[in-house]
Amino acid sequence: MFLDLTIPTIAGLFGLAIGSFLNVVAHRVPAGESIVSPPSACPRCGHEIRNRHNVPVLGWVVLRGRCYDCAEPISVRYPLVELGTGLMFVVVALRLGTDDTGLRLLPAYLAFAGIGIALALIDLDVRRLPDVIVLPSYPVLGALLALGGDGHALLRAVEGGAILGAFFFVVWYVAPGGMGFGDVKLAGLVGAMIAYLGWGTFLVGAFLGFLLGAVAGVLLMAGGQAGRKSAVPFGPFMILGAWTSILGAGALGDVYLRSIGL
Repeated sequence: MFLDLTIPTIAGLFGLAIGSFLNVVAHRVPAGESIVSPPSACPRCGHEIRNRHNVPVLGWVVLRGRCYDCAEPISVRYPLVELGTGLMFVVVALRLGTDDTGLRLLPAYLAFAGIGIALALIDLDVRRLPDVIVLPSYPVLGALLALGGDGHALLRAVEGGAILGAFFFVVWYVAPGGMGFGDVKLAGLVGAMIAYLGWGTFLVGAFLGFLLGAVAGVLLMAGGQAGRKSAVPFGPFMILGAWTSILGAGALGDVYLRSIGL
């Protein structure tokens, strides 16, 4: 039987366009600028980017990575974010878009993917997780999860968000400076999204996120790039741990919970 790639293909094309938008978000939101206007322009010469050159990935390739007007290099990060978002949307669609239940959840997890990519980029750039993105994501993703029609899963999401948010709050309170309060707010969002799919997914996603962040902190300190009180950008690691679990590793958590009779 051939795999129906219609939905993943549509999701991938949509993801390329969203990736272009995420480049704008990651650049403008930390600077407090509007993501709507003015139109995208070359940061060096200020010339507005022409529509024909604003096609995700292809525009950068056609221009050979240089501004059409001033010929200054355009960072390869732009097409990589676009391509990465497109590929991520394809993978999410392949993971969830195989039955009616998954299709109802697809908008929520595609939105979570886009939000996660934007927040990871910003956190890596400026060590900050802007409230203007994190806080509105709670009601937006909550409403999208409600489309799944599973009240028990929705309640589990609320519980998971509260548990992971509380855990990160305790870590933040006990070891101030080790992480920002933005990480605490993001933890509640991440906890809800992984708990919705099951406690096994929650267990693996939460553990991996914290473990990856802790390891990164140790490596940064060992390399002399951070001190014991330096804030480590936990956001990207929480998001990476969550998606590793969502896309398959969460099954290990289910096996573990069954082995202990839960």
